[in-house]
Amino acid sequence: MVRASGVAGPTSVFDIVGRRRWYFALSLLVTIPGLIFILLTPLSGGQDGLKFSNDYTGGTIWEVHFKDGTPTTTAVREVLAGQGLADSTVAITQGPLGSYVRMRMEPIGLATPAPVETPVPTLAITPSPSASASPAASSSPSASSSPIASASPAASASPSPTASPSASPSPSPSASPSPSPSPTASPSPTPAATGYQPPTQGKLGALAAALQARFGPIDGELQQSSVGPIVSQDLATDTLLLIIFGSLGILTWITIRFRDVRMGACALAALLHDVVVVVGTFAILGTFFGVEIDALFVTALLTVIGFSVHDTIVVFDRIRENKVRHAGEPFSAIVNHSLLQTLGRSLNTSLTVIITLSALLLFGGEPIRVFVLALLLGIISGTYSSIFNASQLLVAWHEYDDRKRQQEFIAARAR
Repeated sequence: MVRASGVAGPTSVFDIVGRRRWYFALSLLVTIPGLIFILLTPLSGGQDGLKFSNDYTGGTIWEVHFKDGTPTTTAVREVLAGQGLADSTVAITQGPLGSYVRMRMEPIGLATPAPVETPVPTLAITPSPSASASPAASSSPSASSSPIASASPAASASPSPTASPSASPSPSPSASPSPSPSPTASPSPTPAATGYQPPTQGKLGALAAALQARFGPIDGELQQSSVGPIVSQDLATDTLLLIIFGSLGILTWITIRFRDVRMGACALAALLHDVVVVVGTFAILGTFFGVEIDALFVTALLTVIGFSVHDTIVVFDRIRENKVRHAGEPFSAIVNHSLLQTLGRSLNTSLTVIITLSALLLFGGEPIRVFVLALLLGIISGTYSSIFNASQLLVAWHEYDDRKRQQEFIAARAR
């Protein structure tokens, strides 16, 4: 049935609101496993559940490639234990040169490799024994080799008539430079000339020396990063504050904008649903696949929150308009009209973003894969929660308030 205003009537075929219990059951089915694995994080001491990068935990990560083959993680742990780093974790990853050894340990600082200097070939001149004469002899044929004679300007300036033929200014063949370079002029091979040079200073340099002594030379590096405990604690605190204040700000704004605290609370509940879905999924991935979350993950989470609220506000705004157009109808019917009117817009917007993110996830680089995956999960969950959670919770709340008022009215009449 269609009214004259072009708005679907209450007898519309698609009854979205009437099946809200199924939507709530599906949400519980998705969020409960994630919540279990999130709770496993503190209960297992970080062995299961969420895996945090060293941005949040602090520590040094060093990822290197060995020229003579990749050692086992057990053997690398033995070397780390010998260096006083027994609590470190070791994993094998892939990179441009093949298999890399990824070591995550307590903060030990970074050591910048020495700058690579390219040796310059030079020509060496080998002087003959006859070329070791004093400068005075070259200017005066009769000059004496005594220190007094060589220091006197007069002796070096006035030629003597008794010049010896052996002091002839004609150059000796042995004093002439050799046209061919000396064998010492060729550049000598250095470790720097072969490519990557491991650090040699500090505790990281000592670790590099111990690893090379057992497994051979290190010829490549994929990652070298270190975060202190103070920086990691500050980052974790700032992340939590960002999520809390962002959620409270959204709740306040929607309440003021629609003059209904129930709309703000339902939008916040939908946000929590999206956060639990994304974080819970990464807790499961961290447990079984070792996927870590970093600062980019928080950026993706805040983006998901904003996108989800945007979609929810569109639905709520249409509900507010239809409350005037369909005054006197049940609130559930008004919400159903609003959802049907905004469903196409919401799906088109979300599908456009999902297609783009899917392409990035499949063909993008490894550094942004976690960020893109978090966005993709959040966009899908946000679209679902705006239509099937936030609006349905609002209907359930209104119906609860209506029943409560009716009971109060009946009780007041019975007095």
